Amino acid sequence: MKNIIKVFGITSLLVLGSCTDDFITKSPYTQQVEENFYKTPEDGLKGLVAVYDILQREGYGGWLMNTEIASDNCYGGFGTADSNVDVERDRFQFVTDKEMNDPIWENDYIGIYRANVLLENLDNIEWGEDTALRTQYEAEAKFLRAFYHFRLARVFGDIVPLDHTLTAAEFESPRQSAEVTYKLIAEDLKFAADNLGDDNYSTPANANYGRVTKWAAEGLLAKAFLFYTTYYGQADLAGVVTKDQAITYVNDVVNNSGHALVDDFASLWLASSASEGATYAGEGNTEAVFAIRYNGSGNANWNLHDGNRFKVNISVRGGDFGPYGQGWGGGTVTPMLYNAYGAGDTRRDATIIDFVGEGLGYDADANGQRQYTGYGWKKGARIAGEQGTGDMQIDNTEDIYLLRFSDVLLMAAELNLGTNDTFAQTCLDRIRNRAYGVTDNSHSVPATLANIMNERRLELALEGERWFDLIRQGMTVTAAAVNATSQGGEFALTFRPETLGWFALPQSQVLVSNGAITQNAGW
Repeated sequence: MKNIIKVFGITSLLVLGSCTDDFITKSPYTQQVEENFYKTPEDGLKGLVAVYDILQREGYGGWLMNTEIASDNCYGGFGTADSNVDVERDRFQFVTDKEMNDPIWENDYIGIYRANVLLENLDNIEWGEDTALRTQYEAEAKFLRAFYHFRLARVFGDIVPLDHTLTAAEFESPRQSAEVTYKLIAEDLKFAADNLGDDNYSTPANANYGRVTKWAAEGLLAKAFLFYTTYYGQADLAGVVTKDQAITYVNDVVNNSGHALVDDFASLWLASSASEGATYAGEGNTEAVFAIRYNGSGNANWNLHDGNRFKVNISVRGGDFGPYGQGWGGGTVTPMLYNAYGAGDTRRDATIIDFVGEGLGYDADANGQRQYTGYGWKKGARIAGEQGTGDMQIDNTEDIYLLRFSDVLLMAAELNLGTNDTFAQTCLDRIRNRAYGVTDNSHSVPATLANIMNERRLELALEGERWFDLIRQGMTVTAAAVNATSQGGEFALTFRPETLGWFALPQSQVLVSNGAITQNAGW
């Protein structure tokens, strides 16, 4: 079966009176397929947009929600009348529903497939003298292919890495070792870093606004290096990137990208700005190195993914309260995260809703909130009326950060430990100065690995990083952190180290593989 590229607004005029050889051998008149689509640079751009498009499919059951709920930052939450699926989603207790993580698996492999289709057809396009544009599209596609692979590998462990579209004989391919997958990730990101332009992603005036840049590629390379080398105990990134090279990449972003921290942490998010009296920095702010771009153009059309569908899951259950818009109450925040912030740390109130402290008059029982802790997501939560004339479930407009400059600074601090401790300290101090609203390093702490990891928790809470930072420190550290949030009753839990921190594969994928893929340990 041919892989059809949708072309809207065209009505089929074919009448199949007979099935002649002439009809069989001619290209379709009303459909564009791979064999006849990729001809012009404009066609290449459409193919590239299709690869980016998968980023917008973050929603219920995606990596952001599932990994935060698995960590010590959140409980499962949602409603008392909802199914027990969300209770099991809490703290890695995926027991009866092995499809909970299917959106992660499905969407990322669709993204990989689309990237491979484009890459395999670049030579079919008439580029003329504009070979630089071809290289740019190749670099963007390889960045996105690496991003999707990396997300899968951090969630599931060993996966099936794909550097080409599969033939029928390869449909039952087995999973490969982490080294094989991360070698492909590293090679793709190196190509992207070496070939993408140095435009600042956050400058709306530039022609590539919102697209990946070399800075995003270098930052993601550093992130992949840190996860792979710490979780698997390796000295380099699958034989492709050494530690010295990783340091060079991340330091380049710090020193030369033009990215910086915004002055007010709360200004990075709509809800945080509204509650803390900050001026919203906007989606084109200087701290955004890479993000999922959204808009409200879908206007209640469930067939489109233009709007942010994630927000409604973690927003306040039961209605609009204060500046916050209605949602489903997923991922109630643990008191342990709230209490982890030091006195005067502005990030706490910009990150977490304190229902009592903010005087919201919220009645958890009346609103059917399960696992109510008194705390909820503020980062990325809906604000009242955000959807405009659209649907509040699917037409929210705020972007989701995938890489902030503060994350880059913390990765630079970690990577430079032991070789450039002064620079590591400077990077860490920049984060803490902003957090406490000072410039004199009066809240400085020594740049040790333990302090950097703690700072990552506080700075990047509810942004999809905590789970991976836990498991790369080992199962003992992960178990201690997660089990510390067990409070009995509906909050009772015990982390299971036999899983090695990997999520359950969608059981449907295990079954259709005919034995080529086996379920992860512990599931």
